[in-house]
Amino acid sequence: MRDLKNVESIAIIGAGKIGSAIIKALRSCFNVKIIATGRRDETLRYAESLGAMATRDNDKAVKEAEIVILSVKPYHFPTVVKQVNRESWKGKTVVSIMAGIRIRTLKDALGKDVEIYRAMPNINALVRKAATAISTLDEFGENREAVEEIFKCLGTFFWVPEEYLDIWTGLVGSGPAFIAEIVDALVLGAVASGMPRDLAYQGILDVLEGTSTLLKNIRVHPAEVRDEVTTPGGTTIRGLMVMESEGVKSALMKTVEETYKRSKEIGLEIDSRIRKELGLQ
Repeated sequence: MRDLKNVESIAIIGAGKIGSAIIKALRSCFNVKIIATGRRDETLRYAESLGAMATRDNDKAVKEAEIVILSVKPYHFPTVVKQVNRESWKGKTVVSIMAGIRIRTLKDALGKDVEIYRAMPNINALVRKAATAISTLDEFGENREAVEEIFKCLGTFFWVPEEYLDIWTGLVGSGPAFIAEIVDALVLGAVASGMPRDLAYQGILDVLEGTSTLLKNIRVHPAEVRDEVTTPGGTTIRGLMVMESEGVKSALMKTVEETYKRSKEIGLEIDSRIRKELGLQ
């Protein structure tokens, strides 16, 4: 297996928000040539400002790279396939961060001699704190280690069976939105009680970071941490009673479950549409 130190060039097809975050992270981690593509002038200019070579020519980018990261919107994938000569994909390692498109479909569209990985990071890649799930059918792929290093540069990564990716999307992909909503609700509660918003916001962010570090380091069930904070007749138990009566825990469980179901629905819709557009039925 090769690591990223032995890879000379990476193409980012679609240097949008996540694509540009990958460029920025890679430039700070490795000395590797990055070729970025985009449809808009501002996207290309920003990619160049991050140290990438920018072009609108997807075929050129794929042809010149050893590893290709597909970060376009899923519905734009057929356009990319049509723009790139099929011969250009041969021998490449392709990493798709496009939601919904199955590895089998990627393999059928790009060719059997392409080493394919599917990954799902989240928006925290913008600050190199993403949690990424990676799946592949090429368990002993030549560039497996290099792919790991790409996502390690963005944050943490986990190898998972592809069947878990829709659940991961519901829990981790959408997770920052759910956490942000909870943070906002807690801050508003403090504001309603008379605290300035900025102070409440900074306080709860520190609580969030500290609790995350605590749970990671002591590795106990979250309920144990809850019980350590909860004293008889105290403030915490009063708040927990409200959360229980309002069904907060149940609501959060259902939130992840419904998000997973929708992710699976969208994935099947996208995959079916892509296969039809590319004539892979």
